[in-house]
Amino acid sequence: MRREVLIVRTGEAPSSIRARHGDFPHWFRVATGLRAGAIRVVDVARGENLPAPRDVAGALITGSASMVTERAAWSERTAGWIRAAMDHGLPLLGVCYGHQLMAHALGGRVDYLPGGREMGTVPVRRVAAGDDDSVLAGLPETFLAHTTHEQSVLEAPSACRVWASSVRDPHQLLSYGSNALSMQFHPEFSAEIMRAYIRRKSHDLGREGADVRGLHRTVNPTPHARALLRRFVRQRLCRR
Repeated sequence: MRREVLIVRTGEAPSSIRARHGDFPHWFRVATGLRAGAIRVVDVARGENLPAPRDVAGALITGSASMVTERAAWSERTAGWIRAAMDHGLPLLGVCYGHQLMAHALGGRVDYLPGGREMGTVPVRRVAAGDDDSVLAGLPETFLAHTTHEQSVLEAPSACRVWASSVRDPHQLLSYGSNALSMQFHPEFSAEIMRAYIRRKSHDLGREGADVRGLHRTVNPTPHARALLRRFVRQRLCRR
C-alpha cells in the first residue's frame, strides 16, 4: 500500500482569503497535482501529533503567520520532528515558515529580514548549477516567484547548499542533500492568491513606503516555481 504524502500545516490563510480561495492544504494539492486521498494533513499549530517518518512518503511543510523566533512549543516540537525525519532520510520540502523552520532545526539562524517585508512577484536568480539534480535542472537562470514574509533565513545551515536568491533575500532556495529542499517563496500561490495577499496588506505596505499599485501590476504567473514543486513531489515523494 502506497504511503500518504504529509502536509505539515503550520498555520492558516487569513479568513478573507480562505473564504474566496481556500486554504493551504488545498493550494498544495492543486499545485502538486496530488489526489486528495494521497494526502494526510496534520495541523501542528493546533497541537496535532505528527506520525513517525517511516509511516509517510514525505512531507510538505507550509507557511504560517507565526514567527519562527517566537519559539512556540508546537514549532519547536516540529523542529525536533524535522531532525528525526532528516535522520530517517524522509523527503522534505518546506515553504516560507516551513523553509525557515527547517533551517532553524538544522542549525541556521532565522530573524527579521533587514529592510522589512518582501512581498509580491519577484525575480529569483539561481546562484548554483543544478544540472546534476533532475529536480533543479529545469530552473532557468532567473525565474519569477511569489513572496510574502517578514522573517527570513539570515544564516543558512552549514549542511545545506544555497541554490537561489532574490535582491532582498540571499537564501530563497536551499537543499539538504538529495531528499530535502526548502524555499522562501511560495510555489503553491496562484497570481490571484498573491494579489489577495497584497490587497490585504495594502495599508501596511503603504505605511512602509511600498508602491502598492506597482506591486499589483507586477504580479504574474510563476510557472517555474510551481514546476519545481511538482518535480520534487513526483521524483522524491511519489516513488516511495
